[in-house]
Amino acid sequence: MDISKVDLNLLTVFAALCEQQSVTRAGAALGLSQPAMSAALARARILFDDPLFVRTGGGMKPTARAEALAGPVRRVLDSVRAEVLQQQRFDPRTTTRTFTLIMPDIGEIAFLPKLIARLSAEAPAARIRTLAMPPLAIERALESGAADVAVGLFPDLTKAGFYQRRLFRNAFICIGAEDHPTFTEPLTLRKYLEASHAVVQPEGRTYDLFDRELQRLGHVRRVGLEIPHYLSLPAIISASDLIATVPRDIGEAFARQVPLRLLDPPLKVAFDVKQYWHERAHKDPVSVWLRQRVHELFHD
Repeated sequence: MDISKVDLNLLTVFAALCEQQSVTRAGAALGLSQPAMSAALARARILFDDPLFVRTGGGMKPTARAEALAGPVRRVLDSVRAEVLQQQRFDPRTTTRTFTLIMPDIGEIAFLPKLIARLSAEAPAARIRTLAMPPLAIERALESGAADVAVGLFPDLTKAGFYQRRLFRNAFICIGAEDHPTFTEPLTLRKYLEASHAVVQPEGRTYDLFDRELQRLGHVRRVGLEIPHYLSLPAIISASDLIATVPRDIGEAFARQVPLRLLDPPLKVAFDVKQYWHERAHKDPVSVWLRQRVHELFHD
């Protein structure tokens, strides 16, 4: 028998007739009229090439073929109800899931402490893994399910099939050594352009909002150092005459680690930090739970 020609609704009709042994009562149990039940029974007889149920003084009695089918049909329907139609549930208290988040190294500073604390309380057996990767790799990781969500500034994630949700508005701040000879308030545009800058250029990232604004105004920073990661920046800045322009929350976090001076930059540039995910995980209960926790912790 070709399964593509099987109407699975006929199995529910068959099971109801097995239980009720009456076309009328079986139809009432399924919410079907007697003519609809009779028509379904006729199709089932053709499908199985057997009368299946015959009328007797005691009701519609199953044939030997129907009796042999009753158990397998019941198991098929139970399996469909339990494993196919049952809505997926997620219990954070018992999950051992590894949550994979894509974020730059500065994102780890800004997000991980609060996120770890929240998940430790609500999902104590879960694990957190972070990844840093260029934009094209981010797309592939979210599409394939290798990552659950990306958190940060990823303006390249505009391809169809991706969702995004704003978390908070961020701005920039300048950091310099506490005893820097010329890094004093107010930090004018002239003093900013004369300074030697440490610039972080992560692998695969080709944009810098602050540099773009400077270029729009016809200016270029004097770069004395270019590095791929933010985490080495505090030690470098605190021990040199270099200055750096970083997201405000990151600069404030750096200043709690080493002695640094924080000054407002001469240009006001702000941006939205968001979380991003792919449509394949949009209604996944696990992904929904994780994204909700991220939003609750970090939205302004």
